[in-house]
Amino acid sequence: MSQRLGFGTVLCGSMLLLAVAFATGAISGAYAISLSQLWNVLASVGQGSAGNPSPEHLVFLNIRLPRLILGMAAGAGLGMAGTLMQGLFRNPLADPGLIGISSGAALAAGITIVLGAWFWPVLPRTLGSWTLVAMAFGGGFIVTLLIYGLSRSEGGTRMALMLLAGIAINALASAGLGLLSVMATDEQLRSLQFWLLGSLGGARWSAVLLVCAAVFLSCWAAASLASPLNAIALGEAQAALLGVDVERTKRRAVVITAVAVGAITATTGIIGFIGLIAPHWVRMLAGPDHRVVLPASALVGAVLVLAADTVARTVIAPAELPLGVLTAFIGVPVFLLMLRHFRGRI
Repeated sequence: MSQRLGFGTVLCGSMLLLAVAFATGAISGAYAISLSQLWNVLASVGQGSAGNPSPEHLVFLNIRLPRLILGMAAGAGLGMAGTLMQGLFRNPLADPGLIGISSGAALAAGITIVLGAWFWPVLPRTLGSWTLVAMAFGGGFIVTLLIYGLSRSEGGTRMALMLLAGIAINALASAGLGLLSVMATDEQLRSLQFWLLGSLGGARWSAVLLVCAAVFLSCWAAASLASPLNAIALGEAQAALLGVDVERTKRRAVVITAVAVGAITATTGIIGFIGLIAPHWVRMLAGPDHRVVLPASALVGAVLVLAADTVARTVIAPAELPLGVLTAFIGVPVFLLMLRHFRGRI
């Protein structure tokens, strides 16, 4: 694409799409809400209205609003994390899954669901409903640290080693999940499969606040990496000559990605391909400058998750499709097109 869009154009366009996706998600679902009803609900909230709330008031505030906010936060975090990984690997085909966050979280969640009653029965009494979230977040973070440690060589971090370690650990986690699926009871298997396929259906305000805090802090920290990532795009040696602390940038990017994606995966399950396609679309429109790509990818990721979740809630209503299935249906064809486009550079 020869003509690049400016930062303001991309940002305003992304925010407009996000507003449309939010409004569409707010009015769509098993219980439909009209735009006028939505406006009345929002107006009553702004006025602090009490009394007998209407059905649409209850549905929107208690069910749909936390789901929409969780979807926006999850999409923003995944889009931002995908940008960081693509910048580090200097490859538009990279995504956060390469450093094992999702697979580690999935394996820890699977162990908790299937074997938790044997290994740590005290945890549910201590953490309650947060047990699965805490174990999944811890599993993703530990696996990420393991992959990062394996990629260290001669005082530096080699991205090729990180890629190979990530592939090996992801394969091991998949094998572990396969074994757990064989060992699980029917009820455990349904819980495991639903979690692995991703969903925003379990959105609750406590989880929403957790993910929003993790994503906000991660995006704030990632903003300082925009210029270093621009320099790293020229090559690590050139970036070092420009005064960039390459190793510090790598460490910060990995930790930021682990925190954001770990919190998201622990509360929503695995939502694939958002971190892959959102930064790619932004680069096609606005170019490779990370000062533009980072914030715009967060907005585009939020749009994609909200749009996919709206389809998941409505296409077979009142039943619901797993969110991860829809993002895979979108992401896999896009990924194959990207492979075709970039095959000369791989």
